[in-house]
This record gives sequence, C-alpha cells and structure tokens, in this order.
Amino acid sequence: MMAGWLDIVGMGGPATVQDGGRPGQMHHGVPPGGALVPELLARANRAVGNPWGAAALECLGPLELRARGRALRISVDGRDARALADGESLRVPAPERASVCYVAVDGGLDVPEVLGGRGTLLVARLGGHEGRVLKPGDSLPLGETRGPPESVDTDAVWDDAAPIRLVLGPDTENFDALMAASLLGSTFTVSSASDRVGMRLQGPALAHGDEGASTSRPMARGAIQVTLSGEPIILGPDHPTTGGYPLIATVIRADWGRLGARRPGATVEFHAVSQDEARDAWREHLRRFRGGA
Repeated sequence: MMAGWLDIVGMGGPATVQDGGRPGQMHHGVPPGGALVPELLARANRAVGNPWGAAALECLGPLELRARGRALRISVDGRDARALADGESLRVPAPERASVCYVAVDGGLDVPEVLGGRGTLLVARLGGHEGRVLKPGDSLPLGETRGPPESVDTDAVWDDAAPIRLVLGPDTENFDALMAASLLGSTFTVSSASDRVGMRLQGPALAHGDEGASTSRPMARGAIQVTLSGEPIILGPDHPTTGGYPLIATVIRADWGRLGARRPGATVEFHAVSQDEARDAWREHLRRFRGGA
C-alpha cells in the first residue's frame, strides 16, 4: 500500500510537526520537546488509530491540507474525524478554545526521526520538516495505517477556572515568605511574549535575593524561573537545558497541557500540592489520556 502524502496548500498561522517528544537527550543539550498540549495530541492521534505520541501538526492558525497518493483519515483535536479521498482538500479552522490545535492523520507524519523523536525543535533547526515552520507547498510523507480509531476524554483540558497545580521549591529560601504567598494568592496573565520555550506571566513581581550569580544547573519543563525583575517564566517543551535563575516552584506534569492551552491574555492561578499528590495526578493522567501507555 502506498503511504501517501499530506500537502500543505495554504496557511493562516504558524504550524510545525510535533510528537510525544524526545526524552533522554538533555545531556546532549537537547530539550525533550513534545506537544504544547499533550492531551489534544493524544486525542487527535487515537481518533485515527495512531499511538498517542505519533507525529502530527501543531497549528496556531487555520490551514488548508490535501491528501495525495492515498485516501486517509484525519482528525482535529480528536473531533470531526473524517475520511479524505486522494486529491481531496480540507480546511482546518484556527484553534477555537486552546492556544493550538492538532491535526493527526492515520499512520502519522513519517518525517525522519532525529535523536529519538520526529518533532520540530525550532531553536536548533532539527526534526519535523527540515527543522522549520511549515509553509505552503510543503509535502509531508505519511506512515502506514496502524489500528482502529478510539476516543479519549480530554474535558479536563478546558477547565479554565481551575488553578494550575505546582510543587513549591527548590529555591524557596531565595524568596521572602510573602513571595510564595503572592505566587499562590495572585492572578497572573499569560503574556503575548510566550512561546514553546517558556510562558511569561504578567502580575505581581516575585522579588528575590539572587543577583544572577547562581551556578547554572539542569532545567525541566514546568519549572518556574524568576528573573531579576521578578517576572515568572514557566519553562515549556523547548526550554533551555540549563539555567541560573532561582526556581520558586514547578508545575506538575499532569497540568502541563492545561497550562499550555491558555492563550495570551488568559488568567492563571496556582495551587500548591505535595509530591505524592503530583505522582497520583500523573498516574491518573496516564490512564485517561494515554490509555495507560
């Protein structure tokens, strides 16, 4: 069976190829990457019979796609899964509720695997399609169809009013006690300067006594760095692998998607949990969105 191609006919906003990430490469200076909203990637992939982390399109705006070489099954965020005949086009609307949407095709996007992943890492120009943002005229190869479609519940992604859960530390001693209270008791706003490297928050400054002389150390997605000006930055999937700003807290892994789904201008509030609660939340997250995989 011919694998086929997915042609990019038109675009109204940036789009890249993303997948479940490339863990285990931090020692090479390569962040894990992965979908900004993993829950929506999982739902889109499972709706067309793919493993949850197969390569798909992560889109910030509308685009027009065309099937070439074979008929295919396509899904946007796991909704409106439909068949597309060879040569047929589909217009994908801009994301409606989240910051991004995901377009998955049965068999996945068969772009080359680089360092264990197919996702685009723009800061290093690797992965995806030529390591860059897609443009009209690009053609993406498709893999072989794998299995039957299934559904996955992602309602929790859209609980916009729920606080984002975090674990305080490891550098709380660098902050006045009032700063941790301010983090947990204030409402922040997502800045338009946010991207896949980090989400910048506008709100009360979180003053600290660190003058930037700290030794650089490994970073992780979800870590909340605080700059010298007191601005909190929550590290995203394409975060630097090391950094020296103090870390007031870390967003738990189960809430990465709920946070990443928030658009610029959206509000963010935080709630502190224990490490045991964070582990329990992650186990439940795996069961719901990845089918335990």
